Amino acid sequence: MSVTPMMAQFLEIKAEAPDALLFYRMGDFYELFFDDAVAASAALDIALTKRGKHLGEDIAMCGVPVHSAENYLMTLIRKGFRVAVAEQLEAPEEAKKRGSKSVVKRGIVRLVTPGTLTEDTLLDARAHNYLAAFAEVRGQGALAWADISTGAFHVATCPRVRLGPDLARLGVREVIVVDGTDIGPVIEDLGAAVTPLGASAFDSTAADGRLRALFDVGSLEAFGAFGRAELGAMGALVEYVELTQRGKLPLMRPPQRQSADDLMAIDAATRRNLELTRGATGGRDGSLLWAIDRTVTAAGGRLLERRVSAPSAVEGIIRARHDAVDWALSEDRLAEDIRSDLRRAPDMDRALSRLSLERGGPRDLAAIRNGLEAADSLYQRVFETSCPLDVSNLIGQEGLRDVLARALVAEPPMMLRDGGVVAPGYDAELDEVRTLRDEGRGVIAGLQGQYIEETGIASLKVKHNNVLGYFVETTATHADKMRADDRFIHRQTTANQVRFTTIELSELETKILNAGGRAQQIEDRIFEDLRAAVLDASDAIFAAARCLAELDVMTGLADLAKGETWCRPRVDSSRAFAIEGGRHPVVERALKRDGAPFVANDTALSADGGAAIRLLTGPNMAGKSTWLRQNALIAVLAQMGSFVPADSAHIGVVSQLFSRVGASDDLARGRSTFMVEMVETAAILNQADDRALVILDEIGRGTATYDGLSIAWATLEHLHDVNRCRALFATHYHEMTALASKLDGVENATVAVREWEGDVIFLHEVREGAADRSYGVQVAKLAGLPEAVVSRAREVLNALEEGEREGGSKPKALIDDLPLFSAVPTPLAAPVRDSGVEARMKTVLPDALSPREALDLIYELKALTDGAAG
Repeated sequence: MSVTPMMAQFLEIKAEAPDALLFYRMGDFYELFFDDAVAASAALDIALTKRGKHLGEDIAMCGVPVHSAENYLMTLIRKGFRVAVAEQLEAPEEAKKRGSKSVVKRGIVRLVTPGTLTEDTLLDARAHNYLAAFAEVRGQGALAWADISTGAFHVATCPRVRLGPDLARLGVREVIVVDGTDIGPVIEDLGAAVTPLGASAFDSTAADGRLRALFDVGSLEAFGAFGRAELGAMGALVEYVELTQRGKLPLMRPPQRQSADDLMAIDAATRRNLELTRGATGGRDGSLLWAIDRTVTAAGGRLLERRVSAPSAVEGIIRARHDAVDWALSEDRLAEDIRSDLRRAPDMDRALSRLSLERGGPRDLAAIRNGLEAADSLYQRVFETSCPLDVSNLIGQEGLRDVLARALVAEPPMMLRDGGVVAPGYDAELDEVRTLRDEGRGVIAGLQGQYIEETGIASLKVKHNNVLGYFVETTATHADKMRADDRFIHRQTTANQVRFTTIELSELETKILNAGGRAQQIEDRIFEDLRAAVLDASDAIFAAARCLAELDVMTGLADLAKGETWCRPRVDSSRAFAIEGGRHPVVERALKRDGAPFVANDTALSADGGAAIRLLTGPNMAGKSTWLRQNALIAVLAQMGSFVPADSAHIGVVSQLFSRVGASDDLARGRSTFMVEMVETAAILNQADDRALVILDEIGRGTATYDGLSIAWATLEHLHDVNRCRALFATHYHEMTALASKLDGVENATVAVREWEGDVIFLHEVREGAADRSYGVQVAKLAGLPEAVVSRAREVLNALEEGEREGGSKPKALIDDLPLFSAVPTPLAAPVRDSGVEARMKTVLPDALSPREALDLIYELKALTDGAAG
């Protein structure tokens, strides 16, 4: 069976993007065929139909409406698909001119992939959407990354060992690699898509030319001295963007080099354990970012996320950020006014990107206008103050701002084709044709009234459709009367109506249609002129947007510090770590919501002569993990430029942050909980330097007691003697508390508890000293284990402890002497005596009691209770 012209076209276009689902535009729908349709129907939960046959087989088909395609695209991208969008490149009328069997020209206009999204509906407004490329040249690695929705473009040297941590820091959605590389699993473990390209895409010489052409410069030296691996990574990234956008490159800022030494190093496991930007459920809720984000703009939210993800390790930068927050706190009324103005500032970065890719609409131009107006208003508020931020970039585009203000209506429509974008009075020709168009509609209404009066047919209507244009319509009962009038020319007869036209109506229609089309043409031209003017000023607009984001983060952090009573930390080049009254920002926020207080704790690590380690013991549920995490989060907050949840804080710059708190099976890679724990611990011991802060919780708990104790013991000694770092080490192995007397840098700490009638009360207070036991049985009781299990556990524990005191008998011998669980009678519940209180209360009618009778009743109930107890 021969292939139809349309199917032949589909297959030809599909061959250009064999690894992507092809959205094939047919009128108001994107259709998918063959295997694409099968995959999309399952992923989108839409009906799978068929359209004809190919090679004797039914052609599977499904489709989605064009107007709601973005929602479907979002679902497909999140499920790991790539989508090629093929649009109609000509009007159907043009195809008909070539012959009745000609097919409308179509072609791929973009490839939609996880790292190349630009639409607001497909993006998180408060998070970057990074695309990255990794290159290696002669053993030297480099990582380039860009957010094409904002124009941000960065590059850094990156040996393989640091690829995972860097990708985790950036939260990259898609990574371009050399075809055939073996680093795919590292990337996929972080949830990013892997995109292979041929080695030629990473050629550094070709990349140099590609980058010079992109930025229209003769040399890249003005941007920095880039190595061959860096050039290769940047070149591959730019080539891929050009490939996916079909030649329409977005506005990209000149690449900025980033040095790893300038940032606190945080690996992927630590980010996950500390929940810096993502909570336990995968979203923002419950994360550090969730707890501190008080920004009021999308760009400010993205900047805050970058700082949380990559705290600075440069004293000058940290101090400048603290100065900015301090200033905003001291000028609290002005800071509130700044935040009020910022709430009116739209996302200029992403509006600029869409305009550069020709995907922008009238509202993107309005976003630039409104953003420049907000920038000017903020400059007028701040420029004469002592604000530590440079706000000069907020002004300088008054001409563009005024043109946009005059040209655009206050609330433009979503689409340019909807019309009504340009404000009255901006263009004289447009005003003229609009008048003709609008008055023409009024004339049509007047003409209808004239015809009704002249014919006496009250039901006569003048209507319009796309086939006949304007026509006079009346019911069939009046058709003969209309035909008798020479003015009315018959056009069409339907079941119940007859349609006519007149020479007068046809001439008026021509004028109206020409005016409407001409008005659209003029608005299209004005839109393109404004778009070009905005793109010409893109560098200045980007700079203004960046300044707005910095003002937002500064005032947001000040609002946080004021509202939560946070203090300014002292950050310097020492190795101090002294926190007074420290709190966990996320836990405290959750407790405050429930009306419960948070118990603050101090931390003091003296590391002048070497290692400084606190060995923490105490029961589960007492708050050990909270104390460990809060100190790590305080370090992150201090070095990202925020005030911290404490009464005071002195922190020597932390170069690396490691946290191994909690673990789970990695079933996909065949690794047990214990194996995951050991891999993460090995990474810490192999990488931590003397300026690192290490947080370890329950090392060795996933194996036999003596194995676990020996591993934990050796790990602590290595941290002390080899890494010589600052560390908080929580354990249930009380034998390890003896190390405090053997190692100069180790001190014991414990979480205070109180026992009451066999139960344990957690005080959540960290004190000096060591715990004498873990209170595991009491915690098990609190968790609701059956009383028989709790009682049996007490018996076994007592036997083991007694045997140890009496000469260290082997546990097996002790347990062999205990009766079996089944032989131990179940404890009987204590008898409850009937006090008569319940029966008496059933006779009481509270509303009928006088105050005196209520008091007498209380005495009566008290007597009944005392009698039952006696």
